[in-house]
Amino acid sequence: MPPTTLSSPRAATPHTGGADPAGSDGRLRVVVCRHLADGEALARDVREGLLAPQKTLPPKYFYDDHGAQLFDAICDLPEYYLTRTEQALLEPAVDAIIGITKPSDIVEFGSGASRKTRLLLEAAMGSRSHVRYVPLDVSETMLRNAATALLRDYPRLTVHGLVGDYEEDLEHLPPGERRLVIFLGSTIGNFDPAGAIAFLSNVRRHLTARDAFLLGVDLVKPVEVLEAAYNDRAGVTAEFNRNVLRVINRHLDADFDVERFAHVAFFNRERSQIEMHLRATVAHQVTIRALRLRIPFAAGETIHTEISRKFAETEVLHMLAATGFEMTRWYTPPNRYFGLALARPV
Repeated sequence: MPPTTLSSPRAATPHTGGADPAGSDGRLRVVVCRHLADGEALARDVREGLLAPQKTLPPKYFYDDHGAQLFDAICDLPEYYLTRTEQALLEPAVDAIIGITKPSDIVEFGSGASRKTRLLLEAAMGSRSHVRYVPLDVSETMLRNAATALLRDYPRLTVHGLVGDYEEDLEHLPPGERRLVIFLGSTIGNFDPAGAIAFLSNVRRHLTARDAFLLGVDLVKPVEVLEAAYNDRAGVTAEFNRNVLRVINRHLDADFDVERFAHVAFFNRERSQIEMHLRATVAHQVTIRALRLRIPFAAGETIHTEISRKFAETEVLHMLAATGFEMTRWYTPPNRYFGLALARPV
């Protein structure tokens, strides 16, 4: 059955916010660039993705407040090696990274709970009287909670938070004397090769010669380790995957029954990437009233929700060089599970 169009439209309304009043001590500023799931972008992406032959949804829509909390829980799962491996790699390298970059500002894309950021902030404040942290995240609640905790613990810190999308809102980044921009967790793996080049090229356009860029990348490793990380026994990743359907239900007046979709994650060897899908367990139809659409699903049909590419060091070098960066330091543990690339604009 082909998709059908309903008779009574209800438009999805975009929202753009402005500056939030400063915190009680003047050290916190939050700028709402956009409410992602309320705007035209969600409507466009859902329409295009669910009308495609292979249905797709962008992974950025996992991250409403509930999705951000689920991902924070994923970071503590025993199967999810990425967070603890990157943290253990960053700890002994942080003093050297700060010594090389000497940042006045630490800018973080997809900041979430700002867990690993504390290592960098502590090292930076050891050599400066004042440091500014600029987190950019889609979840305003997560950003505010993390900022409040950081300001409580670090009296010489100020926070300029941006609620928005790091693919579209980099023009809102404040200028700084010497900025260290960090993109950790191998989130770069969520882009296909062309998308990663486009994103990094855009990052480069917003940096100056005095800035630096720290990129975390997950490296190729045994398949059983990779697949276990995205199929945890507690089912948290499955709930995280299905959360994108809840976001669509809430913001586009849809009637997805999340229990009719099973979480599927596997390693695609040919493309060196984990793929996450939502598989319809029974044939059924979904109505998305804000888009005037009825979308049929066959039993076993999937929505492709995320990729997580796994890299080799040579690929990282090529990717950075192709987008206007020179890698100056490369950090990896003995098991080569993960890599940190410190780069500068050229």
